[in-house]
Amino acid sequence: MSSFRFQILARDPHSLARAGILHTPHGPIPTPAFLPVGTQATVKGCPPEMLKSLGVSVVMSNAYHLALRPGVEAVKALGGLHALAGWDGPMMTDSGGFQVFSLAHRRKLDLDGVDFRSHLDGSLLRFTPESLMALQAGLGADLIMPLDVCSAGGADRATAEGEMRLTLAWAARAIAAERRGDQLLYGIVQGAAHPDLRVASAQATRALGFQAYAIGGLSVGESKAATLAALDAAVVELPDEAPRHLLGVGHPEDFVTGVLRGMDSFDCVMPTRVARTGGALTWGGRVNMRNAVHAQDPAPLDAHCACPTCRRFSRGAIRHFLKAGEMLGAILLTVHNLHFMLRLMDDLRQAILDGRLSEVREQLAERLGGGLHADLIRRAPPVLAG
Repeated sequence: MSSFRFQILARDPHSLARAGILHTPHGPIPTPAFLPVGTQATVKGCPPEMLKSLGVSVVMSNAYHLALRPGVEAVKALGGLHALAGWDGPMMTDSGGFQVFSLAHRRKLDLDGVDFRSHLDGSLLRFTPESLMALQAGLGADLIMPLDVCSAGGADRATAEGEMRLTLAWAARAIAAERRGDQLLYGIVQGAAHPDLRVASAQATRALGFQAYAIGGLSVGESKAATLAALDAAVVELPDEAPRHLLGVGHPEDFVTGVLRGMDSFDCVMPTRVARTGGALTWGGRVNMRNAVHAQDPAPLDAHCACPTCRRFSRGAIRHFLKAGEMLGAILLTVHNLHFMLRLMDDLRQAILDGRLSEVREQLAERLGGGLHADLIRRAPPVLAG
């Protein structure tokens, strides 16, 4: 881990939350951190300069999608993933494990790897643990993931255990494969919504000697209570000194509950995907900006928000752009939604550094709608085993 160092700056005495910095070859990542997802090496509707101005420190892309288009040889010819993306900060690539789940009708698993039928043209693409390491070496992201199987949220125990065992076998091969020295490989914990499998997976993944860890296969159909139970079971088995990433989980309340459980980074397509359908994230919940009620509203989307969208555009203007099919409508909502999520994460980080997380936690429990979300935020996380 010579190119990487994880520094913990502060801890919350009442939970597992911590604030730190993950030092990488392309710059520091203040944690806890939110990673906007740029699946195809671009965050839809938000150019790199805007990402920087919003405070983004690291971007997530997807190895499966980039392998299909433009292909690893094209990425290398263009100078690598950072050059392709026009992004000089840290980058992470996901392994394609979620595609093993989401494209189940287009893939075939075996002990050696997985075959995909491209969703673009039906062509065959095969991943093995070793080929995925070579693919991500060619792409050149700073933070990388091994091949894994993301089980469905409702997977029965036998299915989840078989897929968890396959993930562990692939993880052992990935960590033994030839890799670049300037990439940090995360071990991925699986086990669906079965806490005992999460414990077994975390223990076995830790035993393989990874220097960073990710928890995958959550928020894929199970209840939020089941998500937290699985997370609680896994996190106490992971080494305290290593960075921890929560894959594909990123609703506002999930940030709070995840940070309280010692998660250091999160990625999710939700803020940008919601924006493209006309949705705005607010403290009062999601707002559909296509609704007619906004047509002549001169007020900003959120009077208390300092993002460029809320400083310069009215609700009525945003609705007009959306209804007229103008790209600007989705772009404005993308900027706002990313700002909303990034500020939430910044508030959590600063509260940990200032020793005020208990106070901020209670405020967020009320601001995020009360009810079930408030109960989950108030639920005490487990004590770290060490």
